[in-house]
Amino acid sequence: MLRKRWWFALASACVVSFFIGYAHGATPHMIGPDGRDVRSLAYDPHNPDRILLGTSSGQIFESRDRGLSWARFAHVGTGPDYVLDHIIFDPGDSRKLYVAAWSIERETGELFRSHNGGKSFESLNAMKGKSIRSFAMAPSNSKILIAGALDGVFRSEDAGDRWTRISPEGHKDIKNIESLAIDPKNPDVIYAGTWHLAWKTEDGGNNWHQIKNGVIDDSDVFSLIIDPNQPSTVYLSACSGIYKSTSGGDLFRKAQGIPFSARRTRVLKQDPNHPEVVFAGTTEGLWKTQDAGTTWHRVTAPNIIVNDVMIDPRDSTRVMLATDRSGVLISTNNSASFSASNEGFAHRQVRALLADNKNSSVLYAGMVNDKEFGGVFVTRDAGQRWSQLSNGLNGRDVFTLAQDEKGNVYAGTNAGLFRLAQNTRMWTRVALPGMMPNVPDLAIAGNSMFVPTTSGALLISRDMGKTWTQQHAAKKEPFLKVRANNGMVAAATYTTLLVSADGGKHFNVEQSLPVTLITGIAVDTDQNLWISSAQGLFRQQKGGSWEPMSTDLPKAKITSLDYDQSSHHLLAIVDGSSEVFGSADGQKWHRMEDAGLPLHRAIPMRDRMFALSLYEGIVSFEGNNRMSAAMEQPSGNE
Repeated sequence: MLRKRWWFALASACVVSFFIGYAHGATPHMIGPDGRDVRSLAYDPHNPDRILLGTSSGQIFESRDRGLSWARFAHVGTGPDYVLDHIIFDPGDSRKLYVAAWSIERETGELFRSHNGGKSFESLNAMKGKSIRSFAMAPSNSKILIAGALDGVFRSEDAGDRWTRISPEGHKDIKNIESLAIDPKNPDVIYAGTWHLAWKTEDGGNNWHQIKNGVIDDSDVFSLIIDPNQPSTVYLSACSGIYKSTSGGDLFRKAQGIPFSARRTRVLKQDPNHPEVVFAGTTEGLWKTQDAGTTWHRVTAPNIIVNDVMIDPRDSTRVMLATDRSGVLISTNNSASFSASNEGFAHRQVRALLADNKNSSVLYAGMVNDKEFGGVFVTRDAGQRWSQLSNGLNGRDVFTLAQDEKGNVYAGTNAGLFRLAQNTRMWTRVALPGMMPNVPDLAIAGNSMFVPTTSGALLISRDMGKTWTQQHAAKKEPFLKVRANNGMVAAATYTTLLVSADGGKHFNVEQSLPVTLITGIAVDTDQNLWISSAQGLFRQQKGGSWEPMSTDLPKAKITSLDYDQSSHHLLAIVDGSSEVFGSADGQKWHRMEDAGLPLHRAIPMRDRMFALSLYEGIVSFEGNNRMSAAMEQPSGNE
């Protein structure tokens, strides 16, 4: 949906204020860090140098140089929770392609079709609302499509215009269709893998029978493939291992040589030029057989989680992997070794961003849910190139970053507080009272450090972590946020606010808060306190009573609230919004920036504005970095 562009206007009916700050409408740029989860890969059959990449947020990326670099290409669906496990081009006309989606948060999904190579997509009405976990195109007829959803198997014979259920409605077993395979010569022969064993039809779905001989009974079937030269040869992967049948599924034999821990095989892929070569992407690396399944050996590190495998049809020595956490991996030497190829592709959950005190081109970014592939990344050129800086963090999630006056950097993690001493590359633990508490936020003021913990304590140090005192919330709720500015310190749980007006020496619990759930706090340079909640925005002026602010923000919950020291503006993100809103007084708000994708938090840094997206890394708003005077723009509709 195109958003209205707001232009500066001068009219007698509006109030105009001037402030030193950021240029509105600056161009948003995704600056990484590169990498993280990839769900699917698909090449254009007419131009295999062109590759599409599917994510778990509805976002599609494109490469036009064999996967060496990537660019944001398209987004399908209306929210950020669509998993794109299947992207399929029509081999006869690559302008036509399909994208199957299922929702992480709800039992729903869609099937999308494009007639122009992905420039635009339409949602096919008959499949709207279906959580499509598997999708296949008949090799012998590209108009025949099979979709596997949570409620059964569906077939189209006209390239997706009309659909028919081909599995018995309400069947107790033919549901939760996780994998599909269509016979390369006879499109009426279909295999369907479920969360409990596999089924087969030989008459287009009129009759089905379970194929389980040789397969351990309690098996989710993740992937099915058929040898195009020998259709009676079928490979099946399940949580219990990899199986092969040479009788069209009548009898399976279990592959040997893959350890039990690596048997959760998400994908099987056969080399189109060498059918005896099959790859198995597992939760413990990529495995390969060169003798049609007799023996297997692992060709990546065991910490690689493989979601998809793509083999270059022109050169089988070139193999690409879609992985969790490590992004795209490419081998150009027949899978002897793999290296990351994520330039331009970012799908990370960045939850902290810090600019170095002395050099604003040096940025530190904290990741969550990336294990050993995450932690902290650093750039020394404002985001053009990033490198991992996580030694000592050991795969911990990083929620917050702060820097002291000496240049030491601190990271609050899901297991304690860590320090990176200036000019070193190793994080060391800062001793805290208690058992390695979760540290969701951090504030440093001079030699004082304020550390909220989810164990219900606000930890306070006046000697940068050598000794500590504690403050507790009355209900032992987890502390989630802390802010410090000009001698005022505020720390919040979900329902309680602790405030100090003397730099943290003494704290008082704010009584009679006007909110039921605190979503954000801010302290401005005048020592005013601000809190946001589902009930709206509230202000307390220097110890006075709380007053509700009648704002012109969109009618949605404020999920992030910050204060920009340079422009003396509040910054807010509202639930589900792609926009950063700013206000000088908490009542009149203006759209400062629009990232074009859902945001988590706005981060002002001297003469620049950054935002943390929910799933796509860091957004930098570039253009006119600063303006000497800017007029407030209304945030309501014209």
